Amino acid sequence: MNLAKWEPFKELESVSDRLSRLFSRTRTNGDEAVQLADWSPTTDVTETNEEYLIKAELPEVKREDVKISIEEGVLTFQGERKQEKEEKGKKFHRIERSYGSFLRSFTLPTEVDASKIRAEFKDGLLNLHLPKSEKAKTKVIDVKVS
Repeated sequence: MNLAKWEPFKELESVSDRLSRLFSRTRTNGDEAVQLADWSPTTDVTETNEEYLIKAELPEVKREDVKISIEEGVLTFQGERKQEKEEKGKKFHRIERSYGSFLRSFTLPTEVDASKIRAEFKDGLLNLHLPKSEKAKTKVIDVKVS
């Protein structure tokens, strides 16, 4: 028989996280209730002279379960990761991955050309390319010394 060290503070943190998620799923905004996402995908945002790039990890999410929209200068992607259905004879000992709906929103910088935004989705990675407008790109000017 293997013994595992009990870490009460780790258990307390887990319970606290679960309670926070449970009670923060719906918030009131004036008279209407706003439904919040069940989880939030990890995201990197990088910038070059030509574009901004948003990379979001969406493992086990199907391409058709992701919706991308732009409204009033805000880029939003949302969708759902479905939980594996319980099968007879299969016991789950631990479930740590998050399931359910997700939503991420980013305010677009003014120099982004919204009409040229493109998305790629492959192997659970969503890449959103946000090209800068021509006038916003950095130009190098050669200065000649005489």
